[in-house]
Parts: sequence; C-alpha cells; structure tokens
Amino acid sequence: MDDNIKKALNLPNTIDLSVDEKTIVIKTFNANEANQNLNKQVVNIFASGPSIADLVFHESLISEPSIFVNGSLSLTREHSFSNIVGYVISDARFIKNNPEVLSQYYKGQPLYATVAVYDAIRASLPNLISQYHENMRVIFPADRPLSDKTNTRWLTSLPIIKKIMSKKIELSKFANHSSFVIDSSHEPEAIGVSLDVTDGFIEAGTVAYIAAQLAFSRQAGAIHLYGIDLLNSNKPRFYEDNSNNAPSKLDKAVADRIVPSFNLMGKVYNKLGVPLINHSSVSKKLFNFD
Repeated sequence: MDDNIKKALNLPNTIDLSVDEKTIVIKTFNANEANQNLNKQVVNIFASGPSIADLVFHESLISEPSIFVNGSLSLTREHSFSNIVGYVISDARFIKNNPEVLSQYYKGQPLYATVAVYDAIRASLPNLISQYHENMRVIFPADRPLSDKTNTRWLTSLPIIKKIMSKKIELSKFANHSSFVIDSSHEPEAIGVSLDVTDGFIEAGTVAYIAAQLAFSRQAGAIHLYGIDLLNSNKPRFYEDNSNNAPSKLDKAVADRIVPSFNLMGKVYNKLGVPLINHSSVSKKLFNFD
C-alpha cells in the first residue's frame, strides 16, 4: 500500500457529535476492547428478507447471540431475544426512510454504524444519541474510510484526509494489508473481505455482509445467516408492505458482487475455522461455501 492509504486507515479513536448544544463522544469500533469479544460463540445474523416471516424462532435460536441489521430489529417486537450482541446500519438512507424502526425498537442495543448514519440519527432522533452513545461504535468502509460527510472536528483536521475523502480507494491496493483478503482478479471489479473491522469493512451491496465481518472480527465461533434472500428483493421486506417498501438495488448487484463476495467470505472464514452458514431457502443455492 502507498503511504496515503496507510494514513487513511489510521482512523480516529472517537467522533464528536453536537446534540442539543452538547458534545457527545462516540468511540470507534476496536476489536481489542474486552467487551467486544464473543469468545467463539455461535452468532446468528438476521437480515430483512421476506423469508424471515417463515422462520421458526425456537428458544435456542432467540437465546443465542444475535445481530440485527436495518429493519430486522423489529423482530424484537414479537420475540424475546435474550442475547443481542449487535445492531448494524451502514446506510443513512435507512434512518431517513425508516426512523420509526429506531424510535420504536432501539433500546440501547450495541449499535455499529457509519459516521453518516450517526449524523442522520443526530438530526432526526437526537435523544437516542444522548441516551445510548456509550453503547454505540463507529465503523468505517475501508475503501473510503472518511468519505461519510459529517460535522465532526477531526474530519477537517487531517490534511491527507481532505485529499482522499471524496475518492474511493481501489480494493486491489489493500491486497497486502493483513486485515483484508482481496480478490483483485474478480470482474467487473475486485472484491474482498475484512478480517478485522477495526481497520474497516469491505462493502458488497448488503449490510448483512458488513454484519458478518463484524461478527468474525469479534471472534464468533460460527456465523449463521437468516433472511438474506437476494432473489426476491423486489418484494417488501418482512417489516414492510407493498405501500411502504423502500427501493432495493440488490437485483443489479447479486451476480456481480454480492454472491461472489459471500463465496469469498465463506471460503476465507471457513479456512480460518469459522463456518459461515446461509439458512435462506430462497438464496441458499446461489452460494457454494456450505
């Protein structure tokens, strides 16, 4: 990697958000924090595909460590999950389109989100930032670590960041970094997976991919995926109906990016002793890692 990328990955330890004329400090995710370690437990990641509506939530499933993404947090309305270890949001548009999900179901569960997401929460639901900021951690996309616009002080204080914040870094440039596995030969563009989200996550077009990288970074023993349907992305998510479903770009990205990325992740994580299992009957045949 060139020196500029090395400096870009030197992420800030905290960000500052102004809420009701007070400065709120949110820590950046660090896998070395003791309370982040999942100690090789099985982790279930619940996405928002319609197949979730057909899932049987037996006692053992809701008692295992659970990570939710976007609107799947609303599952807590009907099921008493007893071990919620994460809630992941990467796109600020989710907050703008679905503020009621957080206002109704976010009760201080460990939240992992990008700077842009926190800025959106600050703007629309500032009380959540004030009340639960100690349970929140910032995560960054590795290939554009500080491209999320925000009013935090550190964003304009790093000269090198000013130069690259609007540019997306080619994933192939991360090939020699120990925190990432990159397939630079993939077409139409390189794909990759993070081994430690402390240094950033790799995007693949779905937030569940980020949640899985987070689970691995936190020392999960196995990662089970539910509700990653992909093939029926034109249908409303389980918490939506035909009148309020938000647009999805999954159809365009499934073949070129999402499926190859999950296949790479499955092979890499399996080789490192962490099985990745997709339980969606809708998309299961798309993957070749289990």
